[in-house]
Amino acid sequence: MVDFLVRKFISRPDDWEDPDIRQRYGLLTGGVGIFLNLLLSLGKFLAGLLTGSIAITADAFNNLSDAGSSVVTLVGFQMAAKKADDDHPFGHGRMEYISGLIVAGAILLVGVELAKSSVEKILHPEDIALSWVSVGILCAAILVKLWMFYFNRTLGRRIDSAAMCATAADSLSDVAATSAVLLGTLVGGLTGVHIDGWVGILVAAFILRAGWGAAKDTLDPLLGQSPDPTLVQSIEKAVLSHDIVTGIHDLIIHDYGPGRSMLSLHAEVPMDADVLAVHDVIDDIERELKEKFHIEAVIHMDPIATKDPLTNELKAKVADLVRGIDPAMTIHDFRMTQGPHHQNLIFDVVVPHRCPLTDEEVKARIAALVADLEGGPYFTVVSIDRAYTEPLA
Repeated sequence: MVDFLVRKFISRPDDWEDPDIRQRYGLLTGGVGIFLNLLLSLGKFLAGLLTGSIAITADAFNNLSDAGSSVVTLVGFQMAAKKADDDHPFGHGRMEYISGLIVAGAILLVGVELAKSSVEKILHPEDIALSWVSVGILCAAILVKLWMFYFNRTLGRRIDSAAMCATAADSLSDVAATSAVLLGTLVGGLTGVHIDGWVGILVAAFILRAGWGAAKDTLDPLLGQSPDPTLVQSIEKAVLSHDIVTGIHDLIIHDYGPGRSMLSLHAEVPMDADVLAVHDVIDDIERELKEKFHIEAVIHMDPIATKDPLTNELKAKVADLVRGIDPAMTIHDFRMTQGPHHQNLIFDVVVPHRCPLTDEEVKARIAALVADLEGGPYFTVVSIDRAYTEPLA
């Protein structure tokens, strides 16, 4: 059914990084969500009236809020597809993340309101009238929400959409919530035991948990999360496959929405190479990264000495010493200046954010370690860079 709907409403489903195609995916999921959630909300309102159950009625309001969330998702995808303009030169792709955050906020609000209503029901319990029509409606609602979870998760993973994944998480929490409501209705109707309010508390907990997870998934890219280590490794491999590049550092990926990323990095090249030839290679690498990873790349060239044996030997030794402080630390832009009484080793050190040492403590440790190297004395001139990416585990 999922593939049928995609083929029916989306002309080029595999080209999901195209903003227009992403918009069509958003319209499809939003339209399906609005229709099914309104249908479920009406059915549960009827079931709530027949049984007098606060849990069923609250679940109906939950579906009504889901329909509103689907409207937000639909509008978010439409706004994200807007072209870049003078005020927003990087486009509007982050609106997709913002719509997912609004959906998460709606989920959390429903959870809080349901918890309040459930506490009131615990304090003032009422008998529940068992209706098999209501039982049938709740069973059907569980099956529909299971399909909606599968539908949104499949498309969310297919096009890498945080908003769709948030909607899928909401659908799964609804399955758990409605299952709990069904259990409470059967127990209350058949035994007269008042567990309706307690079931409502359980439903609220499911909803709040789903809302928190969805909020985190959409907040991380808005705040600027570390890029996927696998993607970073693939980019490094692609750049270093060109012989003229001897190393890279300061790799930064800016996320302006799905399919709208920018990359900047420093590429180390031999200082005695032909500048025009190196420039041509760098241009080729930028085009390659755009074609392969759909990322706009800007590469800065760093000329370094590659043919001086002493410099290369010292660089390797210093790199080993730095890794002894923290295995994730690396060095770059290494160069050496000769003096009459000592030699200066000038380089940058990339320090992971999780490292507990301060910048000054890192410099002091490096200076102490380098001072003991044979052939000195060596003085260090160190610049500290905090890592923009995390290495693969």
